[in-house]
Amino acid sequence: MEKAGIGQTLDMANGLMRQSYGDADAWRASIGRFEAEDKVNPPAPGGIVFTGGAPFTFWTTLKKDMAPLPVINRGFGGAMMNDVIRYADRIVTPYKPRAVVLSAGANDIAGPRAKSAERVARLFGDLVERLHKSLPDALIFYVAITPTPADWKWWPIANEANRLISEIVAADARLRLIDLNDLLLDANKMPNRSLYGSDGLLNDRGYELWASRLKPALEMEPPLAAAEG
Repeated sequence: MEKAGIGQTLDMANGLMRQSYGDADAWRASIGRFEAEDKVNPPAPGGIVFTGGAPFTFWTTLKKDMAPLPVINRGFGGAMMNDVIRYADRIVTPYKPRAVVLSAGANDIAGPRAKSAERVARLFGDLVERLHKSLPDALIFYVAITPTPADWKWWPIANEANRLISEIVAADARLRLIDLNDLLLDANKMPNRSLYGSDGLLNDRGYELWASRLKPALEMEPPLAAAEG
């Protein structure tokens, strides 16, 4: 897998430091980078926006792995739910996507100023409401929080957040839940360390497993399959 660029890596380090201080705009450099790219090469409307934290931030082969689906990767830093809410009007809704794929919540639970499962679920509901005000017909796919070796001690809270979010998803025909957890556990029902690098992030094999479930889940939706190519 390709490595993240120097600018992206610096944005990550700077953002994490600001996030630890409680800076609500910790990821402004990453967002500014996206907006600068958009001025040079504006994404076509009607695509599928991936947004959230590290799993998407460092998925450098996302476009290739999802081809021919028209995806736009707007993962940034170690984004929390509040961060995606804060920046949605700048890096999600302007593209008028047919669908949004979200990976967020893990850092809300394991990061500084840890939130409860109930709080994470409420923030997910707030984000859905915000997105559907501008994109009433868009499908929103939530990638359930996944177990990782580094965050395993918080797994009971994360698992409860997933359960609560699944109830929100079940009540809205425009929402989908993608659960990858069975792919990431070993025979002892513990996080499979072979899927993560020494930095605690997914490695190539880990992303292959994510893609093996994410892409078919997107392609089975008629509005998205029609957008391929």
